[in-house]
Amino acid sequence: MCLVKTSYSDHDVTVLLKDLTGYVNETDTLEREKLIQQGNHYSEFLPKEYVPTEKYMHIYHALLDTLSEETAYLIKRLSEKLYALHGSDLVLVSLARAGTPIGILIKRFFKFQYDLDVPHYTISIIRGKGIDSNAVKKIISQHKATDIQFVDGWVGKGAINKELTLSVNQLIDSDNLYAGLSHRLAVLSDPSYTTDLCATHQDFLIPSACLNATVSGLFSRTIHRSDLIGADDYHGSVYYGELSDVDHSIKFIETVAGYFESVREFPELDKVNALNGLCGIDEVTALANEFGVADINMIKPGVGETTRVLLRRLPWKVLINFKTANQKYLSHILQLCKDKNIEVINYPLKGYSVCGLIKNISDL
Repeated sequence: MCLVKTSYSDHDVTVLLKDLTGYVNETDTLEREKLIQQGNHYSEFLPKEYVPTEKYMHIYHALLDTLSEETAYLIKRLSEKLYALHGSDLVLVSLARAGTPIGILIKRFFKFQYDLDVPHYTISIIRGKGIDSNAVKKIISQHKATDIQFVDGWVGKGAINKELTLSVNQLIDSDNLYAGLSHRLAVLSDPSYTTDLCATHQDFLIPSACLNATVSGLFSRTIHRSDLIGADDYHGSVYYGELSDVDHSIKFIETVAGYFESVREFPELDKVNALNGLCGIDEVTALANEFGVADINMIKPGVGETTRVLLRRLPWKVLINFKTANQKYLSHILQLCKDKNIEVINYPLKGYSVCGLIKNISDL
Protein backbone atom coordinates (compact mmCIF):
# COMPACT_ATOMS: atom_id res chain seq x y z
CA MET A 1 0.00 0.00 0.00
CA CYS A 2 1.46 3.35 -1.05
CA LEU A 3 1.06 6.20 1.45
CA VAL A 4 -0.15 9.58 0.25
CA LYS A 5 2.46 12.26 -0.32
CA THR A 6 2.51 15.41 1.78
CA SER A 7 4.42 18.67 1.93
CA TYR A 8 5.12 18.07 5.64
CA SER A 9 8.44 16.51 6.61
CA ASP A 10 8.60 12.93 7.84
CA HIS A 11 10.01 14.28 11.09
CA ASP A 12 6.90 16.40 11.71
CA VAL A 13 4.34 13.67 11.06
CA THR A 14 3.84 10.13 9.77
CA VAL A 15 0.78 10.23 7.53
CA LEU A 16 -1.07 6.89 7.58
CA LEU A 17 -3.32 7.41 4.56
CA LYS A 18 -3.50 5.37 1.36
CA ASP A 19 -2.54 7.29 -1.77
CA LEU A 20 -5.57 7.55 -4.07
CA THR A 21 -4.11 10.28 -6.28
CA GLY A 22 -5.47 9.81 -9.79
CA TYR A 23 -8.27 7.50 -8.67
CA VAL A 24 -10.72 10.03 -7.20
CA ASN A 25 -11.85 13.15 -9.01
CA GLU A 26 -13.28 16.26 -7.41
CA THR A 27 -17.06 16.53 -7.59
CA ASP A 28 -18.87 19.76 -8.40
CA THR A 29 -20.16 21.34 -5.18
CA LEU A 30 -23.84 21.27 -6.18
CA GLU A 31 -23.62 17.70 -7.48
CA ARG A 32 -21.78 16.54 -4.35
CA GLU A 33 -24.39 18.16 -2.12
CA LYS A 34 -27.16 16.40 -4.03
CA LEU A 35 -25.41 13.05 -3.65
CA ILE A 36 -24.88 13.54 0.09
CA GLN A 37 -28.46 14.65 0.74
CA GLN A 38 -29.73 11.69 -1.29
CA GLY A 39 -28.08 9.36 1.22
CA ASN A 40 -24.62 8.84 -0.25
CA HIS A 41 -21.76 9.16 2.24
CA TYR A 42 -19.73 12.35 2.12
CA SER A 43 -16.44 10.43 2.32
CA GLU A 44 -17.07 8.88 -1.11
CA PHE A 45 -16.70 12.19 -2.98
CA LEU A 46 -13.98 14.80 -2.95
CA PRO A 47 -15.15 18.42 -2.75
CA LYS A 48 -13.63 20.91 -5.14
CA GLU A 49 -10.65 22.65 -3.61
CA TYR A 50 -11.63 26.28 -3.07
CA VAL A 51 -9.45 28.63 -5.12
CA PRO A 52 -9.18 31.74 -2.94
CA THR A 53 -9.36 35.19 -4.43
CA GLU A 54 -6.50 37.63 -4.00
CA LYS A 55 -8.61 39.59 -1.51
CA TYR A 56 -9.35 36.47 0.52
CA MET A 57 -5.66 35.55 0.67
CA HIS A 58 -4.91 39.07 1.86
CA ILE A 59 -7.39 38.46 4.71
CA TYR A 60 -5.77 35.08 5.47
CA HIS A 61 -2.29 36.61 5.75
CA ALA A 62 -3.66 39.36 8.00
CA LEU A 63 -5.32 36.75 10.22
CA LEU A 64 -2.10 34.75 10.36
CA ASP A 65 -0.25 37.86 11.51
CA THR A 66 -2.97 38.74 14.03
CA LEU A 67 -3.81 35.34 15.49
CA SER A 68 -0.56 33.35 15.42
CA GLU A 69 0.57 34.42 18.88
CA GLU A 70 -2.83 33.53 20.36
CA THR A 71 -2.64 30.20 18.57
CA ALA A 72 0.83 29.64 20.06
CA TYR A 73 -0.59 30.45 23.51
CA LEU A 74 -3.30 27.82 23.04
CA ILE A 75 -0.74 25.29 21.79
CA LYS A 76 1.29 25.99 24.93
CA ARG A 77 -1.74 25.54 27.21
CA LEU A 78 -2.83 22.30 25.57
CA SER A 79 0.73 20.93 25.47
CA GLU A 80 1.15 21.59 29.18
CA LYS A 81 -2.03 19.62 29.86
CA LEU A 82 -0.77 16.75 27.71
CA TYR A 83 2.61 16.79 29.43
CA ALA A 84 0.90 16.60 32.82
CA LEU A 85 -1.19 13.68 31.54
CA HIS A 86 1.41 11.68 29.59
CA GLY A 87 4.85 13.11 30.37
CA SER A 88 7.59 11.83 28.06
CA ASP A 89 5.48 8.82 26.98
CA LEU A 90 3.12 10.89 24.80
CA VAL A 91 2.25 9.52 21.36
CA LEU A 92 0.32 12.08 19.30
CA VAL A 93 -2.32 10.83 16.87
CA SER A 94 -3.95 13.72 15.05
CA LEU A 95 -7.20 13.40 13.13
CA ALA A 96 -6.66 14.30 9.48
CA ARG A 97 -6.86 16.95 8.14
CA ALA A 98 -7.67 19.75 10.58
CA GLY A 99 -5.88 18.04 13.45
CA THR A 100 -2.65 17.50 11.51
CA PRO A 101 -1.11 21.00 11.82
CA ILE A 102 -2.17 21.09 15.48
CA GLY A 103 -0.38 17.79 16.14
CA ILE A 104 2.74 19.13 14.42
CA LEU A 105 2.69 22.28 16.55
CA ILE A 106 2.27 20.27 19.77
CA LYS A 107 5.15 18.02 18.71
CA ARG A 108 7.31 21.07 18.08
CA PHE A 109 6.32 22.63 21.41
CA PHE A 110 7.29 19.44 23.26
CA LYS A 111 10.70 19.65 21.62
CA PHE A 112 11.02 23.37 22.44
CA GLN A 113 9.77 23.22 26.04
CA TYR A 114 10.75 19.73 27.23
CA ASP A 115 13.39 18.65 24.71
CA LEU A 116 11.23 15.63 23.86
CA ASP A 117 10.85 14.29 20.34
CA VAL A 118 7.43 12.68 20.68
CA PRO A 119 6.01 10.47 17.89
CA HIS A 120 3.24 11.99 15.79
CA TYR A 121 0.93 10.18 13.39
CA THR A 122 -2.08 11.46 11.51
CA ILE A 123 -4.97 9.13 10.64
CA SER A 124 -8.53 9.30 9.40
CA ILE A 125 -11.80 9.29 11.26
CA ILE A 126 -15.05 9.57 9.32
CA ARG A 127 -18.44 10.33 10.77
CA GLY A 128 -20.66 7.28 10.27
CA LYS A 129 -17.72 5.01 9.33
CA GLY A 130 -15.49 5.37 12.35
CA ILE A 131 -11.77 5.61 12.91
CA ASP A 132 -9.24 3.90 10.68
CA SER A 133 -8.75 0.73 12.72
CA ASN A 134 -5.88 -0.46 10.53
CA ALA A 135 -3.97 2.73 11.25
CA VAL A 136 -4.66 2.46 14.99
CA LYS A 137 -3.47 -1.16 14.95
CA LYS A 138 -0.26 -0.10 13.20
CA ILE A 139 0.44 2.55 15.84
CA ILE A 140 -0.31 0.21 18.74
CA SER A 141 2.10 -2.35 17.28
CA GLN A 142 4.84 0.17 18.05
CA HIS A 143 3.54 2.04 21.12
CA LYS A 144 1.51 1.43 24.28
CA ALA A 145 -2.21 2.04 23.93
CA THR A 146 -2.22 4.10 27.13
CA ASP A 147 0.30 6.56 25.64
CA ILE A 148 -1.82 7.45 22.61
CA GLN A 149 -3.47 10.85 22.60
CA PHE A 150 -5.94 11.74 19.85
CA VAL A 151 -5.75 15.39 18.75
CA ASP A 152 -7.94 17.65 16.60
CA GLY A 153 -8.23 21.35 15.91
CA TRP A 154 -11.61 22.21 17.38
CA VAL A 155 -15.00 20.83 18.39
CA GLY A 156 -18.12 21.98 16.56
CA LYS A 157 -21.10 20.21 18.08
CA GLY A 158 -19.21 17.08 19.16
CA ALA A 159 -19.98 14.65 16.30
CA ILE A 160 -16.36 13.53 15.93
CA ASN A 161 -16.00 13.14 19.70
CA LYS A 162 -19.01 10.82 19.62
CA GLU A 163 -17.57 8.90 16.66
CA LEU A 164 -14.21 8.56 18.39
CA THR A 165 -15.80 7.27 21.59
CA LEU A 166 -17.82 4.66 19.69
CA SER A 167 -14.80 3.57 17.63
CA VAL A 168 -12.43 3.25 20.58
CA ASN A 169 -14.97 1.30 22.62
CA GLN A 170 -15.46 -1.11 19.72
CA LEU A 171 -11.71 -1.62 19.40
CA ILE A 172 -11.36 -2.28 23.12
CA ASP A 173 -14.21 -4.80 23.00
CA SER A 174 -12.64 -6.55 20.02
CA ASP A 175 -9.15 -7.23 21.38
CA ASN A 176 -7.11 -6.80 24.58
CA LEU A 177 -4.48 -5.20 22.37
CA TYR A 178 -6.44 -1.94 22.71
CA ALA A 179 -6.91 -2.03 26.49
CA GLY A 180 -6.21 1.37 27.97
CA LEU A 181 -6.78 3.28 24.72
CA SER A 182 -8.55 6.55 25.56
CA HIS A 183 -11.21 8.24 23.46
CA ARG A 184 -10.58 11.54 25.25
CA LEU A 185 -9.96 14.05 22.44
CA ALA A 186 -7.55 16.97 22.86
CA VAL A 187 -8.39 20.15 20.92
CA LEU A 188 -7.40 23.80 20.91
CA SER A 189 -10.95 25.17 20.93
CA ASP A 190 -14.15 23.62 22.29
CA PRO A 191 -17.04 26.11 22.42
CA SER A 192 -19.48 23.21 22.76
CA TYR A 193 -18.17 22.07 26.18
CA THR A 194 -17.77 18.51 24.91
CA THR A 195 -14.26 17.94 26.30
CA ASP A 196 -12.25 19.39 29.16
CA LEU A 197 -9.00 18.52 27.39
CA CYS A 198 -8.93 21.77 25.47
CA ALA A 199 -6.98 25.02 25.55
CA THR A 200 -10.05 27.27 25.45
CA HIS A 201 -13.84 27.08 25.37
CA GLN A 202 -13.96 30.27 23.31
CA ASP A 203 -15.02 30.00 19.67
CA PHE A 204 -11.48 30.73 18.52
CA LEU A 205 -10.36 30.97 14.90
CA ILE A 206 -7.30 28.85 14.17
CA PRO A 207 -5.85 30.49 11.03
CA SER A 208 -5.36 27.11 9.36
CA ALA A 209 -9.17 26.73 9.28
CA CYS A 210 -9.31 29.45 6.59
CA LEU A 211 -7.84 27.26 3.85
CA ASN A 212 -8.00 23.64 2.75
CA ALA A 213 -5.12 21.51 1.43
CA THR A 214 -2.79 24.48 0.99
CA VAL A 215 -2.46 24.82 4.75
CA SER A 216 -2.75 21.12 5.57
CA GLY A 217 0.16 19.45 3.84
CA LEU A 218 -1.38 19.39 0.34
CA PHE A 219 -3.43 16.25 0.90
CA SER A 220 -7.20 16.03 0.59
CA ARG A 221 -9.81 15.31 3.18
CA THR A 222 -10.04 11.58 3.79
CA ILE A 223 -11.84 9.17 1.47
CA HIS A 224 -13.49 5.81 2.09
CA ARG A 225 -14.93 3.92 -0.86
CA SER A 226 -15.29 0.15 -0.88
CA ASP A 227 -13.97 -0.09 -4.44
CA LEU A 228 -10.73 1.68 -3.46
CA ILE A 229 -10.15 0.79 0.20
CA GLY A 230 -9.49 -2.88 0.89
CA ALA A 231 -9.96 -4.67 4.20
CA ASP A 232 -6.31 -4.16 5.16
CA ASP A 233 -5.92 -0.64 3.73
CA TYR A 234 -5.77 2.68 5.49
CA HIS A 235 -8.41 5.26 4.64
CA GLY A 236 -7.45 7.18 1.53
CA SER A 237 -6.43 10.66 0.45
CA VAL A 238 -5.27 12.52 -2.66
CA TYR A 239 -2.13 14.64 -3.02
CA TYR A 240 -2.50 18.06 -4.68
CA GLY A 241 1.00 18.42 -6.05
CA GLU A 242 -0.23 20.96 -8.59
CA LEU A 243 -0.83 23.40 -5.70
CA SER A 244 2.75 23.31 -4.42
CA ASP A 245 3.41 26.87 -5.61
CA VAL A 246 0.67 28.19 -3.31
CA ASP A 247 1.29 25.88 -0.36
CA HIS A 248 1.20 27.71 2.99
CA SER A 249 1.44 24.61 5.22
CA ILE A 250 4.99 25.08 6.52
CA LYS A 251 4.65 28.87 6.71
CA PHE A 252 1.68 28.43 9.08
CA ILE A 253 3.60 26.02 11.32
CA GLU A 254 6.73 28.16 11.43
CA THR A 255 4.82 31.41 12.03
CA VAL A 256 2.97 30.01 15.04
CA ALA A 257 6.01 28.15 16.41
CA GLY A 258 8.01 31.35 16.12
CA TYR A 259 6.07 32.71 19.11
CA PHE A 260 6.86 29.81 21.47
CA GLU A 261 9.81 31.56 23.07
CA SER A 262 8.03 34.84 23.83
CA VAL A 263 4.32 33.99 23.86
CA ARG A 264 2.15 36.25 26.03
CA GLU A 265 -0.87 35.35 28.14
CA PHE A 266 -4.33 35.98 26.65
CA PRO A 267 -6.78 36.08 29.60
CA GLU A 268 -9.76 36.69 27.31
CA LEU A 269 -9.34 33.16 25.99
CA ASP A 270 -9.88 31.82 29.52
CA LYS A 271 -13.39 33.26 29.79
CA VAL A 272 -16.41 30.97 29.71
CA ASN A 273 -19.04 31.39 27.02
CA ALA A 274 -22.75 31.97 27.53
CA LEU A 275 -24.10 28.41 27.33
CA ASN A 276 -24.86 28.53 31.06
CA GLY A 277 -24.29 24.84 31.73
CA LEU A 278 -25.71 23.55 28.45
CA CYS A 279 -23.73 21.76 25.75
CA GLY A 280 -23.34 22.92 22.18
CA ILE A 281 -25.62 20.18 20.89
CA ASP A 282 -28.48 21.76 22.90
CA GLU A 283 -28.04 25.04 21.05
CA VAL A 284 -27.79 23.22 17.71
CA THR A 285 -31.04 21.36 18.44
CA ALA A 286 -32.77 24.65 19.24
CA LEU A 287 -31.49 26.14 15.97
CA ALA A 288 -32.77 23.12 14.03
CA ASN A 289 -36.23 23.64 15.48
CA GLU A 290 -36.25 27.37 14.78
CA PHE A 291 -35.01 27.17 11.20
CA GLY A 292 -36.88 23.99 10.26
CA VAL A 293 -33.78 21.85 9.71
CA ALA A 294 -34.63 18.16 9.98
CA ASP A 295 -31.01 16.89 9.97
CA ILE A 296 -28.69 18.50 12.54
CA ASN A 297 -25.74 17.53 10.34
CA MET A 298 -26.90 20.43 8.14
CA ILE A 299 -26.05 22.81 11.00
CA LYS A 300 -22.36 23.57 11.46
CA PRO A 301 -21.70 25.69 14.55
CA GLY A 302 -18.47 27.51 15.35
CA VAL A 303 -16.06 29.57 13.34
CA GLY A 304 -14.11 26.54 12.05
CA GLU A 305 -17.16 24.56 10.96
CA THR A 306 -18.82 27.59 9.36
CA THR A 307 -15.66 28.19 7.35
CA ARG A 308 -15.79 24.59 6.12
CA VAL A 309 -19.41 25.06 5.01
CA LEU A 310 -18.43 28.12 3.00
CA LEU A 311 -15.36 26.46 1.48
CA ARG A 312 -16.76 23.08 0.45
CA ARG A 313 -20.51 22.74 1.03
CA LEU A 314 -23.58 24.56 -0.31
CA PRO A 315 -24.31 27.25 2.31
CA TRP A 316 -27.82 28.56 2.96
CA LYS A 317 -27.43 31.14 5.73
CA VAL A 318 -24.75 32.23 8.17
CA LEU A 319 -25.75 33.26 11.69
CA ILE A 320 -23.47 35.63 13.60
CA ASN A 321 -23.82 37.11 17.07
CA PHE A 322 -22.36 40.51 16.22
CA LYS A 323 -22.84 41.66 19.81
CA THR A 324 -20.52 39.10 21.39
CA ALA A 325 -18.41 37.69 18.53
CA ASN A 326 -14.79 38.71 18.36
CA GLN A 327 -14.69 40.71 15.14
CA LYS A 328 -11.21 39.54 14.19
CA TYR A 329 -12.56 35.99 13.80
CA LEU A 330 -15.16 37.08 11.24
CA SER A 331 -13.39 38.90 8.40
CA HIS A 332 -12.78 35.83 6.24
CA ILE A 333 -16.31 34.54 6.82
CA LEU A 334 -17.86 37.86 5.83
CA GLN A 335 -15.69 37.94 2.69
CA LEU A 336 -16.72 34.40 1.72
CA CYS A 337 -20.39 35.27 2.30
CA LYS A 338 -19.96 38.31 0.07
CA ASP A 339 -18.18 36.30 -2.63
CA LYS A 340 -20.86 33.59 -2.60
CA ASN A 341 -23.86 35.88 -1.98
CA ILE A 342 -24.84 34.13 1.27
CA GLU A 343 -27.32 35.76 3.64
CA VAL A 344 -25.82 36.81 6.99
CA ILE A 345 -28.23 37.06 9.94
CA ASN A 346 -27.48 38.79 13.22
CA TYR A 347 -28.57 36.09 15.68
CA PRO A 348 -28.15 35.78 19.50
CA LEU A 349 -25.98 32.65 19.53
CA LYS A 350 -24.87 31.68 23.04
CA GLY A 351 -21.88 29.36 22.87
CA TYR A 352 -20.71 30.18 19.38
CA SER A 353 -19.64 33.27 17.47
CA VAL A 354 -21.08 32.04 14.21
CA CYS A 355 -23.01 29.13 12.72
CA GLY A 356 -23.36 27.93 9.12
CA LEU A 357 -26.55 26.38 7.76
CA ILE A 358 -26.38 24.11 4.69
CA LYS A 359 -28.93 24.53 1.92
CA ASN A 360 -31.54 21.82 1.51
CA ILE A 361 -31.29 20.61 -2.09
CA SER A 362 -35.06 20.03 -2.22
CA ASP A 363 -35.52 23.79 -1.91
CA LEU A 364 -33.67 24.42 -5.19
